[in-house]
Amino acid sequence: MTHQQCTSQERHVDDPDVPAAPDGADGYAEWVQIALTLYRIELDKSLRETEEYLNEMPGILAVFDLDDAPHYSSFCRWENEYRMRELRRLLRRSAEQAGWSGEAAIDASGFQRDQTSYHYRDRADFSFQSMKTTILIDVNSLAIKDVHFATQKAWDGHIGMQVFRRNAEDLRVLSADTNYSWSDLREECRSNST
Repeated sequence: MTHQQCTSQERHVDDPDVPAAPDGADGYAEWVQIALTLYRIELDKSLRETEEYLNEMPGILAVFDLDDAPHYSSFCRWENEYRMRELRRLLRRSAEQAGWSGEAAIDASGFQRDQTSYHYRDRADFSFQSMKTTILIDVNSLAIKDVHFATQKAWDGHIGMQVFRRNAEDLRVLSADTNYSWSDLREECRSNST
């Protein structure tokens, strides 16, 4: 994550003038929480590994105006705190910065939780076995415009319709495989000149 991306995220929160770690408070500014949450996901590291990694990277901490990395339990709390709507808003802002051409592709991938121990699933209150992730991406800039997560069996055409409706005003061309070949979705695209 670059300094420019962090500054951009800082501008999109309620009070960007709040310091990264206010004196006398045990919390962090909202922009720091969101940026570090997204950075942890980008690193693809566990919560503890992220804390250790950041403490070994003073240059990254300096971007966030921090002396030490937040405790790993803070990352866990932050990830549960921000709703998907907020993360979608950040994705849209990032796509705007990267350049949105109006030509997009949509596809899905699955994730099975059967490798997770039953003990951990009970402690973390996971009640689903698999997750389906659908991504809308700009084919020119490769910016992610939208994501959709489903823990129940859902047909790609129905999910595609939801993702399309959220982004219809920005789409000129939508590419997809045959799993999205649903007459209602094609008609919706035509009616929106996509």
